Amino acid sequence: MLNIHERKLNDVTVLDLDGKFVLGGDGKFRQSVASSIEGGGRKLIVNLSKVNYMDSSGLGELISGHLAMQQVSGHLKLLHLNERMHDLLIITKLITVFETFDSEAAAISSFAA
Repeated sequence: MLNIHERKLNDVTVLDLDGKFVLGGDGKFRQSVASSIEGGGRKLIVNLSKVNYMDSSGLGELISGHLAMQQVSGHLKLLHLNERMHDLLIITKLITVFETFDSEAAAISSFAA
């Protein structure tokens, strides 16, 4: 079960994910991204610090969110990946697609660059 808590920090939306990011996540993540876009959000940070497991469909959801943000000239950045998720991004070569951060402050300031 995946729980998502949305926070706004000025013009940046932070999605705090908690639980397992797996197949059958009932589209919560996609809905959260779509809701952010509909609300005019173009700067999205996905905080994965409390995600204890992610399968390939969770990774697919991140890719889908990234593409949805790109379509509206927005950006999706990842925060607090655990070692397994980081390795997964390296193996799949998606590390070149996603910007990843270990600090929320660094992720937020990266939008200003």
